[in-house]
Amino acid sequence: MFSSAIERLNDRRDAVGDTGEDAGFTLIELMVVLLILAILLAIAIPTFLGVTKSANDRAAQSNLNTALVNAKSIFQNNSQSYALAGGTGATSQTANNASMVASLLSAEPNLSFVAGSVGNTGTGAAQISVAVAPDGNGVALAAQAKGTSNCWYVVDNAAAETWITTTTGNPLAAGTWYGEAKNTGTPPTCNASALPTAAASSVVWQQSSFPNL
Repeated sequence: MFSSAIERLNDRRDAVGDTGEDAGFTLIELMVVLLILAILLAIAIPTFLGVTKSANDRAAQSNLNTALVNAKSIFQNNSQSYALAGGTGATSQTANNASMVASLLSAEPNLSFVAGSVGNTGTGAAQISVAVAPDGNGVALAAQAKGTSNCWYVVDNAAAETWITTTTGNPLAAGTWYGEAKNTGTPPTCNASALPTAAASSVVWQQSSFPNL
């Protein structure tokens, strides 16, 4: 019995020694692992970047929808007019733009509203460009998606408008219009006062929802 126990102990020692001899990875095994990791990264990185871009576009759209809701509320409270400064016509447009910017900032302090071009600075609050129609019956809002060259637009016309452009297909009819433009300028900026024409192949306007160009 005693000798049998010694034999079992020796067998265990031999097994431990054999395991130690085979421990670790060969160079080929390590290269295979690295190759697999490289393949996985090659698949994952483009997918991640695509998801990030889509999320940034959705964020810009959400900001514009929030701004539009507040703008419509201001419109109703101002006797159904976007001309908050009181006057209409081209000479009053600058004052009306400034008044709308101030009102939107007060209603939604988490966003940054400006009467002019906006770009993607990557810092601070999301910026939205604001422009009011000379007759006070329309408002345009523009935002650039973070980390992209995409410009998103919302135009709300209380009546048919001609202040934007006469190009067929642009947001002229009454109602709410949604637009998207890609790769606008170097560096890319978005301006509600200078909406892109529908004749450009990189621009889409529609009324149902934001387009996907």
